[in-house]
Amino acid sequence: MNKLMGFLELKEMKLPSVPWKQYTGKENFEDRYLWTVRSAVYRGNDLNLPRSIGESSKVSKKFADQLLKEMNNNGIVIYYPYFIANKSGTLEVRSDKVIIEAVKDDLWNLVTYSEREVTIITDIDGNKSIIGNANFISNEELDSLSKHIPEIRKLFRNDLLQGKAALLEWSFAQSCNASKEPIGEKYLVFYEARTV
Repeated sequence: MNKLMGFLELKEMKLPSVPWKQYTGKENFEDRYLWTVRSAVYRGNDLNLPRSIGESSKVSKKFADQLLKEMNNNGIVIYYPYFIANKSGTLEVRSDKVIIEAVKDDLWNLVTYSEREVTIITDIDGNKSIIGNANFISNEELDSLSKHIPEIRKLFRNDLLQGKAALLEWSFAQSCNASKEPIGEKYLVFYEARTV
């Protein structure tokens, strides 16, 4: 499953996910928000694709228009309101275990800079192994992530039977205004799903 399939799957899943929409060039970006613009290709390498994160409506619209032109019918451009990530990580669901990795703030700290606060590995019998700061993720946050594992196992059943894993990216986040000031309650959001 590539990034595009992951975006589409997330939209159909019963998981809290970003309210992304496909950008066609006709959409407007509201000034009261900052925006995230990403791309997904139909085929080929879909890692490290161009993206714009947390930019004004004007900058985001310009970036989206340019990206749409560059994609040239080889994929789609998506957009959604930017959010502030307080904690982020990956949730890897395998047939025999679940691995949660977490980092402070944005996921880029984990995937780009290899920073990590904690890794929690839970085997099929419920035995837990914790590497790093065991207090970084609260029990409530861990429960919030874990309650979605049965749904993920169900959705990725065939992949798991083939020895593959489902890898989801998540954040405990807050919405924000155009000045990057947090607004509203914190919430869990998934924003990418793929098989590995």
